[in-house]
This record gives sequence, structure tokens and C-alpha cells, in this order.
Amino acid sequence: MKLFVDSARPQDWQLPAGCPRITGATTNPTLVHRAGLAVRLASYQSLLDAAVQARLQVLMLQLPRPDLQEAHAWMDALQSQAQSLGAHAPALTIKLPCHPDWAALMCAVRARGLPLLVTGVANPVQLLWAQQQGAHYVAPYLGRLQADGRDMWALVRACVALQAQGTDLLAASIASADVLTGLIAAGAAAATLKAELLASLAQDQLTASAMAQFAQATEATP
Repeated sequence: MKLFVDSARPQDWQLPAGCPRITGATTNPTLVHRAGLAVRLASYQSLLDAAVQARLQVLMLQLPRPDLQEAHAWMDALQSQAQSLGAHAPALTIKLPCHPDWAALMCAVRARGLPLLVTGVANPVQLLWAQQQGAHYVAPYLGRLQADGRDMWALVRACVALQAQGTDLLAASIASADVLTGLIAAGAAAATLKAELLASLAQDQLTASAMAQFAQATEATP
């Protein structure tokens, strides 16, 4: 499974020892705002520069509005910047919400040959529509589905079933180790998590207690 950090704060992209290597970072306008950045092209360009410093393989950026002219201008600038950065630049993936208002932008992303992530997928009809739009990834918000009383695991299984057809699951809004374990077992291609959750799982009290036992036995050996 590929792991992504769900944050627009570059300091969150560096995880402590004991965490698996991440593939990249995912962002959206809410995360950009929470990071203290304006939801502007210049902020996205600064994130692209920071991704080079962090040696990310992939950077997923969500366009803020279903404005086709603006989208082309932003993608022109970001693709040009990525090309200028050369081999060190992360692969750009464009995120768009799962809604018909964004269909024209999905076509524009595909026409540029950029990977497309359709985010906020919440039911099977949306999933099939996103697949037909050429999505490379679909991102259901598992925490929101669970809070709404829906069977999130049924949607996860449907997403995993479509992976063989070229649309990968990027599970989002993960709030616990148990959910991450379930995603690994289900065969999810990728997941994006908060840096805090990943860091908290790098060590575990059960492991620590076993290590203490081992140390005690070692010290007791004559």
C-alpha cells in the first residue's frame, strides 16, 4: 500500500523513525487554509518547491474552483514549474471533487496527461461515474461515511474491485489503526492519513512492554 500524508504543511511530510516511507502528500483548499496559506496559485507553487526539498514522489493538489480558464492557467504554471525542477520534481496529480460541475476540468486534466484524483466519492454511482471520467484514483472519506451511518467497508470493497480496471482506491479520512489495518487487508492501493496518526503508530505500548520483558530477562542472566 502507498501511504500519503494529508497536509499542506511541509513539516508534516517528515515523519519520525519507525514510520514507513511515504509516497507523497495530498492537499485541498481546507488544508491549505489551515496551514496558514492563501488558496492561491503562489501557495501551490511554494508547496511544489517544498515537495522537492522533502523528496516526495507525488504531490496531489486540489484545484479550488470549477473555473476552466483558471484551471488551465494554474496547470500551465504548475506543469512549467515541475518541468523546470527536472528529475527532482514530484509527479503532479490533480484532485477534483466528485461532482458534475467539475466534469469539464476532469477532461482538461486528462487532456494534459496528468493523473486525476476524484475526491469525496460517497456512493457506488459516484464511484462508477468517477471511473468513467478517467480517474486514476478515487478518494472516499471513510470517517465521514462512518459518521453518517453508512457501510464504508462496502464502498471500500467496490473501490478495490475496480482497481484491476485502472482506478485505484486512495482511502481518506482515516481515524484509527483498525481502519488502516482493514484497508491493508482489503487490498487498498493507497491511503492518506494525518501526520499525527502516522507518528502515533510508529511506536506501540505492546511492543514497548515486550521489549521491557526482554531487557529484564537479559539483565537477569548471570
